[in-house]
Amino acid sequence: MFESLSQRLSGTIERLRGRGRLTEENIREALREVRIALLEADVALPVVQALIERIKTRAVGQEVLKSLTPGQSLIKVVRDELTAVMGAQASDLNLNVPAPAVILMAGLQGAGKTTTVGKLAKHLKERRKKKVMVVSADVYRPAAIEQLRQLAQQVDVTFFPSDASQKPEAIVRAAIDDARKSYADVLIVDTAGRLAIDEAMMAEIKALHGAVNPVETLFVVDSMTGQDAAVTAKAFADALPLTGVVLTKTDGDARGGAALSVRYITGRPIKFIGTGEKPDGLDVFHPDRIASRILDMGDVLSLVEQVEQQVDKDKAQKLAEKVVKGKKFDLNDMRDQLEQMQSMGGLHGLMDKLPGMGQVPAHLKDQITGKEVPRMIAIINSMTKKERRNPALLNGSRRARIARGAGLTPADVNKVMKQYQQMEKMMSKLAGGGMKGLMRGMKGMMGGRGGMPFR
Repeated sequence: MFESLSQRLSGTIERLRGRGRLTEENIREALREVRIALLEADVALPVVQALIERIKTRAVGQEVLKSLTPGQSLIKVVRDELTAVMGAQASDLNLNVPAPAVILMAGLQGAGKTTTVGKLAKHLKERRKKKVMVVSADVYRPAAIEQLRQLAQQVDVTFFPSDASQKPEAIVRAAIDDARKSYADVLIVDTAGRLAIDEAMMAEIKALHGAVNPVETLFVVDSMTGQDAAVTAKAFADALPLTGVVLTKTDGDARGGAALSVRYITGRPIKFIGTGEKPDGLDVFHPDRIASRILDMGDVLSLVEQVEQQVDKDKAQKLAEKVVKGKKFDLNDMRDQLEQMQSMGGLHGLMDKLPGMGQVPAHLKDQITGKEVPRMIAIINSMTKKERRNPALLNGSRRARIARGAGLTPADVNKVMKQYQQMEKMMSKLAGGGMKGLMRGMKGMMGGRGGMPFR
């Protein structure tokens, strides 16, 4: 998300960063480029105009021109204003009500409502420690109820059964009664979508809202629709008392126009952003972190949180103990590390949050397809247990057999072995020389001897 916008903005701002003095003229030039970058990212025109005006007012005033470091000050102003237009701070769900807290999900067909219900249920169960029930009031789309049942089973939350012959209001009332009896903290309601906004759809969702009086009404919208996302969200916000927005499919949206437009156009906060199809692909929306990401400053806080939530601490502890005792780092250990990386979204997922990625040439980024880590895991899985424990056994014929087993080439196996040797060397330096040894090892790796796997 934001790749194209980040590249344009970070390049423009970077040119001003080190300047000892800025003038109104070169600030105007920079803002012209910022404006073009925002429009190309499909940010709604009123948002672009308001944003540029606010940055300009602060930039040509005392705050930047009279600053000792005007380039740095301008970056801070742009970051602050991007943050403000997206809502200033993360907006939490209001669950401080008598149980069950009812969350109603609304949106067009195909926006990812049902998948988002599953993701939100998992988020509330694991991060907020809530007992969650889900129910489908979508009596129109074939298999919608079955899809939600399977998702509920996958994320291990309670599913309230419903039937296409029932009325949506009757389904939800029965689900609320059952949630009370079973002491559920939260009931998430999936509703029917349409291919476009129409009066019948709005009338039905209004009636359903009136009947169940939810504490949260979230509008789910596909971020890849750009400005249309903001327009659709506005139509729903006019018809329903929305409490927030969930942006889906953000991993497929390189422009990011929806994220910058929705809050300003609707006046409703973006509460979550969804990525991918996996149940854990839902993140709390932090405007300040997103603004840093847009300006290529990375999102280290989210990366730290992701590591906290998704890294297997027992495995990490065992590996640390093994390394400290001087035991050899083997290919089983390497596979564990790769699987942990894959669970955090692979190389792509991590790159998105690292500072300075906007300055990496596009042709190098394009080489990272998301298949690198699964291929490396497949190669290690193609080895015997003995080979994984003792990589010295891997001669030419064994490597050829492993390549056939993984459906790859011996050259691919050689690249994995080169990566392994570098990791093994780094681990042994950590055991021998503590942090200094590790830093020396990392320096060696960054020196370009190994290169990226699977170019």
